[in-house]
Amino acid sequence: MMRKLISIVTPCYNEEGNVDELCARVADVMAYMPYDYEHILIDNRSTDGTVAKIRELAARDSHIKLIINARNFGHIRSPYYAMLQSSGDACVLIAADLQDPPEMIPEFLAKWEAGFKTVLAVKPESDESSLMFFVRKCYYRLVTRISEVPLVQNATGSGLFDREVIDVLRQIRDPYPYFRGLVCEVGLDITTVPFKQPRRKRGLTKNNFYTLYDIAMLGITNHSKVPLRIMTMTGFALSIMSLVIALAFLVAKIFFWNLFQLGMAPVLVGLFFFGGIQMFFIGLLGEYVGAIHTQVRNMPLVVESERVNFERRGTTPGESVAALEKRDHARA
Repeated sequence: MMRKLISIVTPCYNEEGNVDELCARVADVMAYMPYDYEHILIDNRSTDGTVAKIRELAARDSHIKLIINARNFGHIRSPYYAMLQSSGDACVLIAADLQDPPEMIPEFLAKWEAGFKTVLAVKPESDESSLMFFVRKCYYRLVTRISEVPLVQNATGSGLFDREVIDVLRQIRDPYPYFRGLVCEVGLDITTVPFKQPRRKRGLTKNNFYTLYDIAMLGITNHSKVPLRIMTMTGFALSIMSLVIALAFLVAKIFFWNLFQLGMAPVLVGLFFFGGIQMFFIGLLGEYVGAIHTQVRNMPLVVESERVNFERRGTTPGESVAALEKRDHARA
């Protein structure tokens, strides 16, 4: 009887210092598990020696597979694309920075074997800076409150996803997905594995203000209409308030013509206040328009420049996973 295949996916960008330890730890974990496995590393056009390191590892170990992107397609599209290329009965997403330890994989698999289709790693505590952890926690709480579907708070993105979940994601064809929300929107059984996230040991984090802002706005615009409705209700409320204030000033001026002086201060304060509200709402509306524009363009998630070691059970040498999926679909 053929053993179940587990696909382990790791996105990489300038992780030269981590890939050796990562692959060794994954291999050590899987050596004692009753599964076959493939370890897919997708490189987002690294500028250091990451690709060369992975090539060396893949030459020694056929479990290790490599996808090299034609350019840097960003931190959202690249890992999602690699998961869709997986061929296992379940897919495990593990970051290359080792902040989500590969030693969690047996816990993921145990939960999966218990019947859960999605297993998410969550970090109720972390060794990262307390300020950043607090900001993240507040963001997750906000998104969870306004989302149209229940989201998992403090999820890192790592976890295990059953083939059934991956097949549903393939049908969705989202060109710029908020993955943590998308798996919750699928609606299949979800459980969590809590852990204390360690600090990064080597290399620099690839997250900056822009990437964090990008993820934050993607989570809001993809999974909630609440901000749009707040804009509508706030605009209506401010209009009523402005009308009441205007009538009050008019009445005051009529009855106290010589005593009541309007002055410039309330006019300037009102102009700046309403101007600021308008700019904020226009910017928020622009985020939704930008999300629609991304969907309408229907661009591919990733364009590959090369694959290494992509031969799997039942394939002919050189046959890609996409070709195999097409062949399996034709057989069905």
